[in-house]
Amino acid sequence: MAKSRKTVDVADSYAVRLMQHLVVPTFVIDPKRRVVIWNRACERLTGVGAAEVIGTSKHWQAFYETKRPCLADLVALDRPEQLPEYYSEYAARGHNGLGFSAENWCVMPKLGSQLYLAIDAGPIHDEAGNLIAVVETLRDLTDQKRAETALKELATKDGLTGLSNRRAFDQMLLGEWARAQRTQKPLALLFVDVDHFKLFNDQHGHQSGDECLRAVAAVVSRHAVRPLDLAGRYGGEEFALILPDMDCDSACMVAEAIRCAVMTLAIAHGATGAGDHVTLSVGVASHIPGSADDSPDRLLGAADQALYVAKRLGRNRVICAEQVLAEFAALGQKAVPAPVRRKSA
Repeated sequence: MAKSRKTVDVADSYAVRLMQHLVVPTFVIDPKRRVVIWNRACERLTGVGAAEVIGTSKHWQAFYETKRPCLADLVALDRPEQLPEYYSEYAARGHNGLGFSAENWCVMPKLGSQLYLAIDAGPIHDEAGNLIAVVETLRDLTDQKRAETALKELATKDGLTGLSNRRAFDQMLLGEWARAQRTQKPLALLFVDVDHFKLFNDQHGHQSGDECLRAVAAVVSRHAVRPLDLAGRYGGEEFALILPDMDCDSACMVAEAIRCAVMTLAIAHGATGAGDHVTLSVGVASHIPGSADDSPDRLLGAADQALYVAKRLGRNRVICAEQVLAEFAALGQKAVPAPVRRKSA
């Protein structure tokens, strides 16, 4: 019996030494969620020494600024239902000793930088099925995550201006349309067009044309100030701005601010048939979607029509869709000439 006990002690000692030198960052907590092993790779990953956490329940301080459970804690507590609360990506691999997996950004207070970690935590039970420890292993996926994020941004950004591209804009518009339909709040849309841009290119060349578009894009982007506002390059010299929870009057104020800001840039134009400086025409529409509005086509069409009217009335102006009929009535026209109607993707 003594020999058997000695063999177990030797095996335990060997397992601990092996885990200490494992190249994978690993720590172990007991059933009371106190750290019993904090290996050297974990020290290197977190900047936290084993002496700071062994025998304590302060392992969370290596990863977060405010107290919260780590994945090993959720395994020890058997709380798979709390995974969505703490992790953006997760999997509960079931009971029977399989544990949980998760991924998330950790602030790493000792390092002063964030790391994106892939985390696995599994329970260890004795022969009677009692929990005796939980092992958590960590993998640093920060470089891969940043590369993935950069690729996603490339797929959604316009290469010339850095604004959202048409595909990303259309997806956002569909999402905001559905949200406005649920909340019954208005959704505003601006179409912003650079006046006489073809003449500008002919006069100054395409390189100057690109610089002009970037300057206009920067102005449009500065007016997408709220978290859900989105500025995009809709195509060519045309930009668009989604303004959730905004009525037509407020959206017209934003449009006028954009128009005036571009005039302040005083970008020289001077082509025959154009003014001295680059100007914008802006069409504005706002709508609260009804139950029958299954797409934002009506909003797109209204903003497009308002832009068309702004150009017909002489350019360098803001027209709201609600003003369209009144503007043309003032010119003695009974109907508004309709442009090609836009539709959502």
